[in-house]
Amino acid sequence: MVQSKVTAALVPRPRLRIQGKIDLSKIQLVAIIDDDASVRATTDSLVRSFGYVVNTFASAEEFVDGGGEGSCDCIITDFNMPRMGGLDLIQLLADRGSTVPVIMVTGRSEPGLDAKAAAGGVVGLLMKPFEEDALIRCLEKALRI
Repeated sequence: MVQSKVTAALVPRPRLRIQGKIDLSKIQLVAIIDDDASVRATTDSLVRSFGYVVNTFASAEEFVDGGGEGSCDCIITDFNMPRMGGLDLIQLLADRGSTVPVIMVTGRSEPGLDAKAAAGGVVGLLMKPFEEDALIRCLEKALRI
């Protein structure tokens, strides 16, 4: 079980109420793409604990085929996945004109990965296992909270 170290002041409050109703324009949707079910579930739980709405995908293809890029405010994707990896996904989205910010996570350290991610427009690169605070900083940067 993940325990949050994030203080209340840092937690986004996307569900603002206007005259007793939820302001749907403030809800932010984060897409999580990871082929590892346990990482996907843990990241899902953590991001939801920050107050975001989450959709999860087991592959980049599932995300693309489901039209995920048109319905999310931020993408958290694994770098290394079968068939289409995170950088391939970012390139595909860029070719389609997408401006959705992307946070990349990886369990592998390799020379030049930071440069590759930056060249692809990644707003944050996290090494697995990552700290909650690092993820919230990346989300805040990506969503400009």
